[in-house]
Amino acid sequence: MKKILIQLDGDAQASVFDRVVAVDAGAEEIFSHCGVKPEQVEALVHGAIFTRHPNDLKDTAIFVGGSDAALGEEILAAALKAMLPKFGLRVSILLDPNGANTTAAAAVLAARKHLDLKRTNALVLGGTGPVGQRVVRLLAREGAQVRVGSRHVGRAQAVCLKIESLVPNAQLEAVCTDSSVDLAGALHEQTLVVAAGAAGINLLPLDVRLACVKLKVAIDLNAVPPVGIEGVEPTDKAKEREDMIVYGALGVGGTKMKIHRAAVARLFESNDQTLDAEEVYGIGLALK
Repeated sequence: MKKILIQLDGDAQASVFDRVVAVDAGAEEIFSHCGVKPEQVEALVHGAIFTRHPNDLKDTAIFVGGSDAALGEEILAAALKAMLPKFGLRVSILLDPNGANTTAAAAVLAARKHLDLKRTNALVLGGTGPVGQRVVRLLAREGAQVRVGSRHVGRAQAVCLKIESLVPNAQLEAVCTDSSVDLAGALHEQTLVVAAGAAGINLLPLDVRLACVKLKVAIDLNAVPPVGIEGVEPTDKAKEREDMIVYGALGVGGTKMKIHRAAVARLFESNDQTLDAEEVYGIGLALK
């Protein structure tokens, strides 16, 4: 049986990036569907689960991508609803819209190399975006105390409520980061900062960062100038700058790519897996 990956992408064109990674991860055939809407998913899933014997369904899998993370979550929910696990009629599925899960997992793994996350106070800038929310979620599951930063504190509060419903005992705080004064207050007493905002936006000026004397690790997930954390180069990987360890987007990117390939490969090990942020992070933890 050939390994078939069915790509469900909400964008007008299905991601070439995700197709290339899928080939490198061992997918032998890729069926790409673009402009996918949740109401179209049932028929696509039924095409996947009714064509092979249940014993052979491990060789069929689904990848949910696209640039819209919220739409990706809707597509994932629709796909899971369309499967019939009671009869063994389901296939494994990976959610990674715009690389949100694999990037967040790589960022938290980088921080974990230098900090005991259970004793970490973290600020996530751009914490309401798709990557930021997943960084918050993974840090919270590791026991960190996490501040969710946003220019609009109401949005940060909404994210806190959403993640608290998913992560028991999450220690979260919504903070405003709209000005240098707000940023300084949000960074006070923090040992980790992760910038996960939109590309080309400087979220943390150098002077504000250097004023936070307890900051030990800074991770910037934006490679488009200007970078998200001033003074951090995209290629930095566990580099010491100004008495702290820093990572740039490309410094985290190597781990992200390893996780992405490993997650796609994992899909073909069995037909009963749903790989979301936590499962993707677990795959990263197991990598050598």
